[in-house]
Amino acid sequence: MDFDVTQDWHVASPYDFLRTLRHQQPVFHSAHLGAYVLTRYADVRAAYGDPRVFSSKGSLTISRSLTEETRRRLGEHGSFLSSFVANVDPPDHTRLRRSVSRAFTPRAVAAMERRFRELNENLLDRLAGRREADFVQEVAHEPSVKLTAAFIGVPESDESFVQHRVKDWFQLFLSPQPPDRQLELADSFLTYLDYVDRLVAARAKEPRDDFTSLMTSLIGKELTHREVVELISTILLGGNDTVPNQLGNSVLRLLREGLWPVPPERIPNAVEECMRIDGASLGSFRHTTAEVELHGVRIPAGALVLLSTDSAAHDETVFPDPETFVIDRANADAHLVFGYGIHFCVGAALGRLQLRTALEVLGRRLPGLKPVPGAPVAYRRSIVGRGLPSLLVQW
Repeated sequence: MDFDVTQDWHVASPYDFLRTLRHQQPVFHSAHLGAYVLTRYADVRAAYGDPRVFSSKGSLTISRSLTEETRRRLGEHGSFLSSFVANVDPPDHTRLRRSVSRAFTPRAVAAMERRFRELNENLLDRLAGRREADFVQEVAHEPSVKLTAAFIGVPESDESFVQHRVKDWFQLFLSPQPPDRQLELADSFLTYLDYVDRLVAARAKEPRDDFTSLMTSLIGKELTHREVVELISTILLGGNDTVPNQLGNSVLRLLREGLWPVPPERIPNAVEECMRIDGASLGSFRHTTAEVELHGVRIPAGALVLLSTDSAAHDETVFPDPETFVIDRANADAHLVFGYGIHFCVGAALGRLQLRTALEVLGRRLPGLKPVPGAPVAYRRSIVGRGLPSLLVQW
C-alpha cells in the first residue's frame, strides 16, 4: 500500500495505514509521491525545526504531476510561490515574515473578529426561514471569503471570481488532474494572477486601508512586486479554502460525536482537538540539503520529503488513544497543523479566531443542527488537504 490520493480511503481515513508506517517504516519512501515520508511526531517536529537540512526552498513550487504542455502554458508562473514566505529559507524568509507580520497586530486581529462575527450573524439571518442547507456550500465559506476579501482589499463584486479561481489553483497544484483539465486550470490560474497583479498596481496608485496597500508600500524597500503578488494570492487561498475546509471538518466531527452545540467555554479546546483529529492541512513538503540518516534509512541530499502532520497528530506516543475525540484533551493544541518553528503559519491566530467565532455563533443560532440522514459524505482528493465538497445538514 502507498500514498495514493486517487483512492477514497486515503484522504477520508488513512489512519490504519499511517499507524503501520509509524510502527514499521517511520521513514517511508512513497513511489506514488516520489518522496520520503516522515510519520512520527518527533521526526516531523524536528524536521520543521531544522530548515537548514529540511529546506522549504521550492517545496511548494509546481505539482510534480503536471504535463510538459501544462508547464509550457504556465511559463514563468510554473514556479509560482517561488518567493512565498512558506517556500523560502532565511534570510529571505525572515524579511518576508517581518513584512507580513505588520498586518497581524493584536488590534487588527480583534477588529477582524468583530467583523467575522457580524458576517456569520448576517448569513444566518438570511437562512432564518430555512430548515436545511449544504453546510459547506452555503454556510462555511461565505464569512471567511468575505473577511479575507475585505482584509486583502478585494472588492465585494470580485469575491466570487476570486473564490472560483482559488479553487482552480488548488486543483491544479495540489490534486492529480487529467491533461486536458490541467490546461483549463492553468488558464484559470493565469487569469487569477493577472487579477492580483492589477490589484497591486491599483493600490500602488491609490492606497487604501487594506493589506494589499500595506504590502505595496513596501515594494522597493523590503519586498519585490512578485513577492507581494504571491503573498496576496496565497493568503486568499487560506481564507477561501483552508479555513472553511477546517470548519466543515470540525462541524461534521462534532455532530457525529454528539457534542453539538459546544458550550462556549469548551470551544477553544474543541477547535484544537478538531484540528488534531481532522486537520484540513495534511502536511508540508521539504527538500533535503544534505544526506540524512533516520531510523536506519538514508535520505539522500536533494530528496523530496513529506512531513506528515496528519500522521503526527495521530501519534499515540504523544496523543493517547488518538482515534478518539477528546474535547478536553490536555495537549490537543500540540498538533502541527500550522507547522512549527520559523515556518509556523503567520495566519494561525486569525484561523483559530475564525473557527472559534464560527462555532460559537453557529452553536447559539443553530443548536438543533444535525446531518441529513443518509446523505453521503465524501472527502475531496488532495495531496496535502482534507475537505468536504458537500455536507447536507438540517435544523
